[in-house]
Amino acid sequence: MNSIITQRFIKCHDKLRENSKVRSSRQFALSLDYLPQSLSEILKGRRDVTIELLRKAVETYELNPIYLLSGDGTMFLTGEENSGFRLLTIVTDGQDDERIVHVPIPAQAGYAGEVLDPEFVESLPTYTLPDYKYSIGTHRSFDVCGDSMEPTLFEGDKVICSFLESSLWEGTVKDNYVYVVVTRGDVLVKRVFNQLKEDKTIKLVSDNSFYMPNKTAIEDVREIWYVRAKLSPFLPSPNNIQNIVRAEVKELKQTIMDQGKLVENLNKTIEKLVVDKR
Repeated sequence: MNSIITQRFIKCHDKLRENSKVRSSRQFALSLDYLPQSLSEILKGRRDVTIELLRKAVETYELNPIYLLSGDGTMFLTGEENSGFRLLTIVTDGQDDERIVHVPIPAQAGYAGEVLDPEFVESLPTYTLPDYKYSIGTHRSFDVCGDSMEPTLFEGDKVICSFLESSLWEGTVKDNYVYVVVTRGDVLVKRVFNQLKEDKTIKLVSDNSFYMPNKTAIEDVREIWYVRAKLSPFLPSPNNIQNIVRAEVKELKQTIMDQGKLVENLNKTIEKLVVDKR
């Protein structure tokens, strides 16, 4: 018996034929670079649809992946849904088990591009972890760039994340948790505050107080990944020179401000004494 996803795929196929979007099952198969005989086996209930065939069908005929996976929503993406839609490419091994894709710093600009080529994702390094929780769902890891999340995360760390469906962002993105946010042009590791109900934005906050928080409109967000763990290549020194210099500069600024107030109060006292003597 076909899986439920295959059954929904067949319904989408039948709807395309009913609406004359495709002339025949053969034409549908060829348009997806798929063997008509193999598609016939799927339609007859003798085999299940493959991930690659689903991906091509979503790209070519705008099948709604949320409908395919959960049965919710419409069979096909509407214009509004499609405007912010980005197909997530996954990589599997010979046993069809999903692998964790790693996105290193040099690849992050390309990863955040407007159009993400599946071949680009497939060219990235992949691996597996022995923990069972990483075998359920889609996971990805990213290099941490810069010092904006110190002292929680340091440059050179890798964060391992689980994928969040865009339809679930409003209800599942938790305040003050760390996420990887892929925008139209950047990959950001930040602490997030969910303001989607209020004004369709998320607030991105750095743990390093030298960086100011900023708001990002949700239409500029491509992907959100929940950070579950980190891999560190070394233990950061408590005597981090950069942090010490910044702390000293901050202390020096405060000292100058305090001295300025002291001088101002002293001047007022002198003026008062002069007036009293007169």
